[in-house]
Order: sequence, then structure tokens, then C-alpha cells
Amino acid sequence: MQTDCSAKLFEFEAVERRAVVAGFDGGDITSNAGGLLLGEVDRGLGLIGRFAGCFRDRRDPRFVEHRLETLLGQRIFGLALGYEDLNDHDELRKDKTFAVLAGKLNPALRSDCEALAGKSTLNRLEHTPKRHGAKYHKIDCDGTQVEALLVDLFLEAHARPPRKIVLDLDNTDITLYGEQEGRFFHGYYDDYCYLRFTFSAVSTCCWPSSGAPMSRAATARWRTWRASWDRSGKSGRAPASSCAATAAFPTTS
Repeated sequence: MQTDCSAKLFEFEAVERRAVVAGFDGGDITSNAGGLLLGEVDRGLGLIGRFAGCFRDRRDPRFVEHRLETLLGQRIFGLALGYEDLNDHDELRKDKTFAVLAGKLNPALRSDCEALAGKSTLNRLEHTPKRHGAKYHKIDCDGTQVEALLVDLFLEAHARPPRKIVLDLDNTDITLYGEQEGRFFHGYYDDYCYLRFTFSAVSTCCWPSSGAPMSRAATARWRTWRASWDRSGKSGRAPASSCAATAAFPTTS
């Protein structure tokens, strides 16, 4: 049953001759105001726009309500604010903070749309099968460009090539309470959970100290690193390093 709301004020006992009333005319409220700070960071880095450059949008522009940058920004800001599930966006699309971040405070052009995208539109962006001729697959992501962008962003954060890079790996369990797809039981945490790995670059490490040859993947990353420095005009002597081998995390079934 729908709750009956009253626009009238409720009066309580006065306190020191001051009236105390409860009203319901406060307007829209949000718990996501911290996202405005993220928006300022994005404007400084141009992250969303640069990330959008890694995609190819094959939609007919005559019928596009939500631009690619809007879809990507909505999803990225949602993840940063703790909204991991796509179905959260059926409510977030009405949040004024997200509208500010997307630059879409005005109503949608079409009467049957909100200013921001819902879960179905975002789901097509992320999960539509990339089959030839797939009806709803209209946006392609170039993974190679995304990887290059991550390297460029990392390099741009340094005024000069760091002497060594240390990658700090941490795992964080996310306990599950339902039958989520891809869930597994973890013996260490004694529960069903997703096990998320986070990487943070403390300083930079390019060559193994043991003198052993780098793996093919590491060699490719090194070449990408050097190519990025060359593109930015920061080429020079290869940074020295004294990396120690890092043991892999044990797996638990």
C-alpha cells in the first residue's frame, strides 16, 4: 500500500517561545554529494573524455539520448561511490548529483526517458554479446587503447621517470548473501565472497634484480612504457631497479 504523505507542517511543543515544526518540503536530497569532488578531479584529468576515446560508438546519432561520455561517467562515478550493481542505476538516474556530474540537469529530450540511463542501457554497454550483426551491440571498446591510456595516465602523474616502481597488491573480500553469479567459497575467510585485488604504484620497478629475463608480458609492458615516454618527449636512460621477486597469493577452493 502506498504511503500517504502530507504536505502540512506538524507542530510540537514550543521550546523557549520558539515554534518547533516538522515539514516535508525540503526538496530533493542526496547522499552522494562527495561525487562532486570526483567530478572536479575528472575535469582536471579529462579522464572520462579520454576513456571515451577508446570506444567506437556505432549508434545512429539521430536517436541517441545518452551520449557515450554520459554512460561511461555514470558507470564510473557509480562504482567510485560504491554502487557496483547495474540495477542501482534505476534510482541513481534520478539523483541530482549524478545529473550534475553528467551535465544533464535539464529534462531528457524524449518524454519517455530520464536525463540519465537506466540499468538496461548500461547493461547493453557492458554485456551485450559482441557477435557479428548483434542487434543491440552498437558500442565497441578497444582494450589495447584502454591499456595504453592507463600507462599514459600513470606516466603523466610523474614529472620525470621514477627510479623504480613497486606495485602493492592487496586483496579485499566482499561477503555475499545471495546466489550471485561467480560466487565461490573461500577457505581463509570461511564464507562465500568475491575476492577483489587492488594495485597501487608506490614507486617504479622495471628490471628484475636477479638478472633473469623478463616474461613476454613484462617485456611488452616495458616497451609500452618506453614508447609512452618517447611520445611525451621524456625519453632517456632506462631507470635502474632492484626488484625482488614477489610470491603469488595462494588460491583456496
